[in-house]
Order: sequence, then structure tokens, then C-alpha cells
Amino acid sequence: MNPRIAVLGCGYWGGNHIRTLKSLGALHAVSDVDPARAERFAAEHGCLALTPDELFARADVDAIVMALPPQFHADFAIRAVEAGKDVLVEKPIALTVPDAERAVQAARDNGRVFMTGHVLRFHPAFEGLKALVDKGELGEVGYIHSHRLGLGKFHAENDALWDLAPHDLSMILAITGTAPIEVRGEGAAVLNHLSDFAHLHMRFPNGLRGHLFASRLNPYRERRLTVVGTKGMAVFDDSEPLERKLALYRHAVWQDEGQWTSTMNEPTYIALENAMPLTRELEHFIHCIQTREEPRTGADEALGVLRILTAGTVTHD
Repeated sequence: MNPRIAVLGCGYWGGNHIRTLKSLGALHAVSDVDPARAERFAAEHGCLALTPDELFARADVDAIVMALPPQFHADFAIRAVEAGKDVLVEKPIALTVPDAERAVQAARDNGRVFMTGHVLRFHPAFEGLKALVDKGELGEVGYIHSHRLGLGKFHAENDALWDLAPHDLSMILAITGTAPIEVRGEGAAVLNHLSDFAHLHMRFPNGLRGHLFASRLNPYRERRLTVVGTKGMAVFDDSEPLERKLALYRHAVWQDEGQWTSTMNEPTYIALENAMPLTRELEHFIHCIQTREEPRTGADEALGVLRILTAGTVTHD
């Protein structure tokens, strides 16, 4: 049987979780601080509408997906796991590392599944990219850079780094398999005191370098992750259609009689399964609830992303 899952937070992204869980036959209840909003979703999707207090008290709720403003995630996650519920907490799981650590420790103390909503880890293009790296198709990886640019969204609490970078950082950490030993952040605030442009420079233990550029004040959209290795390069470009989202470039660079030379080759586009990342993410959550396996995007990754965000944050007067 599928676990009985509730969604706490019926905003834009919570609505996506509600519709997807309904399609998977696992939606049991919805909850929101606005009871009328929860009632509308419940009526539309044929499930219970509960207040947050009722949600934590109900024995017939096995797990909770939390899609709240991030400043509320840690405290609500702690309430959930102490009430015996498994949780999937949207990114970021907290706004400070100590709050995140409290939530993670509470989940461990209570033996509950703790998963983070890093949905791009479940994108077929990223899974294909990770497979290329793992199979050695790119050789030794030396550099990773990501660009996530566009216009908006503008938040009162989160700057461009915290709003846009977590997904890319989760993908970078999955490829490197380790935390950076050095993080340097740069930011520019144009509209108010929060960074509208953010750069992160990262150095990893094996010498690998990483760079991230996030902007919410850009005239065009860019959603691109590039991995550079000694044998090839690969690009996950989420702005491209499915058949062109993952490109493999078998460029070659070598020294000939003391001179650097190179060849450029046309990209090979990797065939991908046509599957929705959010569906795959929630299927994985259901699987972890049923098997008690550690989620692919579990607590360690969530804390790693939060530590990088904290180290790379630039404050403005």
C-alpha cells in the first residue's frame, strides 16, 4: 500500500506536490494556515483538509511534504518527526545551519525519513549527466560551472543566491561527492539590500573547482550546468527541448612539441526518458518511506547545501 501523505502549504509549489501525489495515489490530506485555501484543494482532489495542529496529531498521516516559507521549515519539520511522520522538506530546509541541524537531529533521534526537495537531482538529464561522469566518459572532472539566470522571483526574505542556487549546489555536490574546502561569495544588490546577482567560487579537496552564477535581474533565462573533464565536456541545458537537454562534447586538448592544440567536435545529444522530475522525486520519497532507505537527497546533502549558502552569502547595508 502507498503511504498516506499530506502536503503542508498550499501555495504554488505545494499545489504541484498535491497534484502529483494525487496522480500517484498517495495524497491523503492537505493543510494550510489559510483554512479556505486548504478546503479548496481538498474539494478539488478528494482528500482531507486539516489544520496544521490536526495534521501532526492524526495517526492516519504517515508522512508530510512541507512547502512553506523557509523560515518555518525547521520548526514544523521537528514537530512532524516528533509526531512520528516522515518528511520531505522543500529547499532550503532552514535559513540557518543550526536550525537545519536541529531538524536533522530530531529526524535521526525519532528514526524518521528526512528528504529534501532538490527536484533537479531527479531530472532525467541530470541523471544522464551523472551517469556519464560515473562511467568515466568525461575523464577526470576538473571544473563545474552553473548559470541560473532570469527575471524574478523577488522575495522579502531570500536573495538570488538562496532562492536560485540550492538546486545547482545539490547537483554539484552529487557530482563531486564531497564538500568544498573553500567557498568565496560575491554579490550585488541593485533593488534593495538583498543580492540580485550572486557568484560562488568553490574549491574541492581533489583540486576540482566550481563556479555558480545566479541572477534574478537578468533579461534572459539561462538554466545550464557544465562539467569539464580531461576526455570530454557535458552540458545540461534545461532551456532546451528534451532531445537536446544533455549534450556531450568530445573535445580534445593536448600538447604537441610544447604547444597546446585542440580539436572541436559536434555535440552528441544523449537520449533521455520523458519523465517529470517532481513525479520521480515523489516516487523516490514513497520508496524511502516503504523501505526505510536513506533518500538520495537526504539530510547530509541538505546540510551541505546550506553550509555553502551560508559561507557564500554577501550582506549589504
